[in-house]
Amino acid sequence: MAWSKLKQNLESFLCPALYGRVEYRATSYRYLPDKAGLCYIAVDKKNVLNMSDTTNLIRWYQTELEIKNDSDIQIPINNEEIEAVRKDTKGIVPEDRLKVIVRSRKKSEYAKELLSAQSSLSKSNFIVIANKFLSISIEESIESNNILLNILALVDRRAGKKRILNMSEKMKLKHPIVQYFYELRLSTL
Repeated sequence: MAWSKLKQNLESFLCPALYGRVEYRATSYRYLPDKAGLCYIAVDKKNVLNMSDTTNLIRWYQTELEIKNDSDIQIPINNEEIEAVRKDTKGIVPEDRLKVIVRSRKKSEYAKELLSAQSSLSKSNFIVIANKFLSISIEESIESNNILLNILALVDRRAGKKRILNMSEKMKLKHPIVQYFYELRLSTL
């Protein structure tokens, strides 16, 4: 599908409150047909999502340690996870230390998932992902581990108010750029 048609399709699915605020842009190289152009998402005329841009507004993590040390990331834990660690340690670890162990393990898993998602986004082709988004359901896009699919789903008009409001816990575990678009969408409700 040509870029102009793809852009038109994506914009037709934008939430009415975000129409004109969220833009899909692309650059191309007329005289270099083997060189791919850049695709990015702009919000209020500012580039928000462009992996090759180092002046991004959103933080991109470089290492697992950066994620673990980020105080903005709050990982929720539940009693089943604490009980599993208690069982693993044969009950000899104090209660407050169990919570630290569980949170540390979950942050490690989260960091690995986040870095994996970031690296796949930097290697992905925006046009391929956008075409995939147009061919799958909104639920699949929201549940996906692909950052770009999550973003496209969040700004989509098919994701209704109730669904957006019920996603607040899931969004805490998503990449900061996905959280940014979630907050943007919440501001329109």
